[in-house]
Amino acid sequence: MRNIILDVEGMACGGCEKRIQNALLKLEGVKEVVANHTTGKVNLTIDDTIDEKRLKNIISELGFKVMW
Repeated sequence: MRNIILDVEGMACGGCEKRIQNALLKLEGVKEVVANHTTGKVNLTIDDTIDEKRLKNIISELGFKVMW
């Protein structure tokens, strides 16, 4: 298990946070997701098997900008 923090632009409210959290929690290997629109951070606890690029692509597909 490891923790990562992603910088995400475009989250404006709690609904945005929920969209990101729900999408990422569907992935096998994602244990916890906490998105915070105020700080622009998404904190994740994931298995070592999860590819960070895949997480970033999913967030981007939702319409948010991930700071690579």
